[in-house]
Amino acid sequence: MTYDTFQCSICGRHVRVQSRADMPVLDPNTGFGICRNCIKNIYHYIEDDEAQNARSNKRGFNKALDGLLTKNKPHVIKKYLDGFIIMQERAKKILSVAAYNHYKRMKYDLDNNGGDEEIDKSNVIILGPTGCGKTAMLSHLSKLLDIPFAVTDASSLTEAGFVGADVEVAVRNLYYAAGRDIEKTEHGIIYLDEFDKIARKSGANNSITADPGHEGVQQGLLKMIEGGVVEFTERGQRKHPEAPTIKVDTKNILFIVGGAFVGIEKIVEKRIKKDDSNIGFGSEIPSKEDTDKKFNELIHQVRPEDLMKFGIIPEIIGRLPVICTLETLDEDALLRILTEPKNAPVKQYEKLLAMDNVKLEFEEAALRQVAKMAIERKTGARSLKGIIEDVMLDVMFEIPKTNEPRRVVITEACIKGEESPQIFPLEKKILTKKSA
Repeated sequence: MTYDTFQCSICGRHVRVQSRADMPVLDPNTGFGICRNCIKNIYHYIEDDEAQNARSNKRGFNKALDGLLTKNKPHVIKKYLDGFIIMQERAKKILSVAAYNHYKRMKYDLDNNGGDEEIDKSNVIILGPTGCGKTAMLSHLSKLLDIPFAVTDASSLTEAGFVGADVEVAVRNLYYAAGRDIEKTEHGIIYLDEFDKIARKSGANNSITADPGHEGVQQGLLKMIEGGVVEFTERGQRKHPEAPTIKVDTKNILFIVGGAFVGIEKIVEKRIKKDDSNIGFGSEIPSKEDTDKKFNELIHQVRPEDLMKFGIIPEIIGRLPVICTLETLDEDALLRILTEPKNAPVKQYEKLLAMDNVKLEFEEAALRQVAKMAIERKTGARSLKGIIEDVMLDVMFEIPKTNEPRRVVITEACIKGEESPQIFPLEKKILTKKSA
């Protein structure tokens, strides 16, 4: 039997092997080779280095958690949200406490080295009408806490094997929101919007037909919400056995699901109703104000059994222990949203026009008309900026033509479309119909 000999380029030892195939990492062009002992040593060195980095990262994150918990007490979080969100006092308190407790839970887990005594996650389910501030509240919360935040439309998800997006897309969206940093991803917030759209078609009863976008999706979300390792491919890559995957542990990801849950107030009313005295031909037709008031009273009484009747499976409800409800916004609330928050639509347009040396003013009647139109459209605060944008379009087109100091006053007639906003020299006093 013949042997070949080569010299290890790392340790310098002469190694005798039976064939060239036994020469590890040998470059035939340069003669560079590494013996098996050096490969083992390098591997152990890499393992020790990764373990040391993990311990260092853990200490660093633990220290960061101390800072987060110190400066983000529930009352501080709510005060911050007050600067952007009008009304919804109860919802702001619930989310403030949920966020604070979420980080206390991670702190406890790190201090106890992931022992058997774990504190369960306080995932949240948010219910409220369209345009009441669900997404805005969570977006501002994530900015305050400086953590990755991703919104995924639950209605676009389908059960594995059907055409559509798999449930892993929610974690992948958070991964990209975290700058493709797995550690940051594993401590972020995922908001599943339009969650009511994946309720069982048959409500509390089982359906005998295929339901790929409803109960099957809820089943697929179970392990992810509770906490487990989720595998997904990079964007643009097909999912197949040989494709490289990214693994993310959802144990410390806070899941918040939300939706309008249209009609759930009727389920609540049916549960708590004791008599049918107001039903029949002799009953009075309630006004819009009475309807909103009744809705606000009922929505705060939602219980897990009501969600089950709506079509959410019990297993999911058990993993969403915190129920957060938001109220319908009335005209006065919408009027405040237009002007009071730090990012109020009126303030945004004032800043935009000020950059062109223009002073923008809205009459109170004009703002109230904007609020009335938003209520008529049944889209809540979501349509406020769109209504103003339609009115301001021609003004914003004309203004950049010159840089002279000017003044623009938006009247109620402008909002109604009865007249166009007029542009005046800044020094000229505007004579409104009221002053005339």
